[in-house]
Amino acid sequence: MNKRPILWKSSIQTPLGEVVAISDEKSLYLLEFVDRNHLQRQIRRVTQGREVLDGCSDPVNFIQEELELYFQGKLQTFQTPIVAVGSFFQKKVWEALKNISYGQTWSYGEVARAINNPNGFRAVAQAVGANPFAILIPCHRVVRHNGDLGGYAGGVERKESLLYLEKNGNI
Repeated sequence: MNKRPILWKSSIQTPLGEVVAISDEKSLYLLEFVDRNHLQRQIRRVTQGREVLDGCSDPVNFIQEELELYFQGKLQTFQTPIVAVGSFFQKKVWEALKNISYGQTWSYGEVARAINNPNGFRAVAQAVGANPFAILIPCHRVVRHNGDLGGYAGGVERKESLLYLEKNGNI
């Protein structure tokens, strides 16, 4: 019987607060603010019963370097390998979010149209809220149809700060 691989859990400090990163030796499984709504549920979903130990890995070191560059306004696209754990629909939405350009925003309706589900903006909003990769998969770039920020699992203030960073190059 094959044993499931061990996952590593690390903390990373950012200008907007501490994030938790979970990875194996090759890929990141989660990157979330430690005070995110329902963080423990997210952790259970992505770890799927695997053993999680405190420690660091190459993907965590890599994302830490990328986050430093991002917050300096020097990085717009992340290259850290990720494994997205979610339903087919959620993964489809998360892939669409990667197409929102740095410094731009889309409405939930625009994301729904991008995945050929024009009436599915509520389902899109739920999938956006379940995104396990704060900042990397840019759910902070999704706003209400009228331009209001709407919600953000990491806090609306952070969403506002991330959008400001991307438009102005600093926080």
